[in-house]
Amino acid sequence: MGLSAAFHAAKAGHTVEVLEVAPEPGGMAAHFDMGGLSIERFYHFVCKSDVPTMELLEELGIRDQLRWRTTSMGIFTGNRMHDWGTPFALLKFPEISLLSRLRYGLFAFLSVRRERWDAIETEAAHSWITRWCGTEVFDRLWKPLFALKFYQYADNVSAAWIWTRIKRIGRSRKSFLQEELGYIEGGSQTLVNALCSSIEKSGGRIRTRCGAKKVVVEGGRVTGVITSEEFVRADAVISTVPTPLVTAMIPDLPEDWKARYESIKNMGICCLVFKLKRSISPHFWVNISEPDMAIPGIIEFSRLRPVGGQTVVYVPYYMPNDNIKFTWTDEELLSESFGYLQRLNPELTHDDVIAQHVARLRHAQPVCEPGFAAKIPPIQTPIRGLQVADTCFYYPEDRGISESVRLGRQMAEDLSKLEFPSA
Repeated sequence: MGLSAAFHAAKAGHTVEVLEVAPEPGGMAAHFDMGGLSIERFYHFVCKSDVPTMELLEELGIRDQLRWRTTSMGIFTGNRMHDWGTPFALLKFPEISLLSRLRYGLFAFLSVRRERWDAIETEAAHSWITRWCGTEVFDRLWKPLFALKFYQYADNVSAAWIWTRIKRIGRSRKSFLQEELGYIEGGSQTLVNALCSSIEKSGGRIRTRCGAKKVVVEGGRVTGVITSEEFVRADAVISTVPTPLVTAMIPDLPEDWKARYESIKNMGICCLVFKLKRSISPHFWVNISEPDMAIPGIIEFSRLRPVGGQTVVYVPYYMPNDNIKFTWTDEELLSESFGYLQRLNPELTHDDVIAQHVARLRHAQPVCEPGFAAKIPPIQTPIRGLQVADTCFYYPEDRGISESVRLGRQMAEDLSKLEFPSA
């Protein structure tokens, strides 16, 4: 989102400076080197409805780097792998009754075709799903996923937020029976590099390992940012840091605004990445609904983006920051999750591991409760020249590159509404 805002601001003629606390630009879309393979720390994919992503790729001249590939979904439950995500797979699924399967199918069909979300925005997801599908479907298929994604907040997740996830994937198909997702050749780093190159060619500057310590305000107007090294003067500031960090960074915000930011809860993530000699399943993603497996699923990313004949698997552990597992060592997390991968594919051995990695983020997933739309502060703050947004501002959409670039563009365009001080 920050790079998108900087790109569009620079195109509009503004002098841009990007302050990035990490060693590299890109945020959650940034790559790392995994034994010679450049790969995302947190997996990304493109859906057919991700118009902002495609528009940005076009503007950057890299639309030809977008690839589409047939993918599939599975579900591991009853200690077995089942196909999932198509009407035929649902009808053959043996773990719930025929009536529940039919109700679930109708629910999915109508959710994908639904256009409005206001009617379910104040309803909890568990209530909405149970009302349509019955308790058997919710308890067997959804409740375990909610518990391992939101823990103590599992019963207080917005139906509208869940609906947009169903709709986005459900509309990314090349036929009624076949899912199709996209990836960028070279991964999301291709997009990050193109954005950075364009920003710098427009006279902008990108500074890494240079986090914002304090946004400075004088006379109700932003005047710049203090970093660990210096004061950076600015007539406008766009903040895309996680909302839990906003109030400490911008102490001059009104108290009622601080309270709004602080009321937004976030989940952390430990995202494990394995490079393997052996595949785990025939599917891009597998939901897991087993009481003794502490992960909601896995993503076999190499089923989407080819990586030289090897297998890349992501194992996400979502959890509150105070969860005991957040203090586990990388080795403990890797050991537990590898055991889960062996449950999915008993032929997998430690000799199949080429490389492994753990990426951690304390503020990865906002908790969007019913009525969340009214909870989000306006992007334009009461401080002139200061805009603030993070991934919770995508609501009811979930985090993703498409929403990031859309909102980044919007904030850059809104700079035109500001009255800048005379030189």
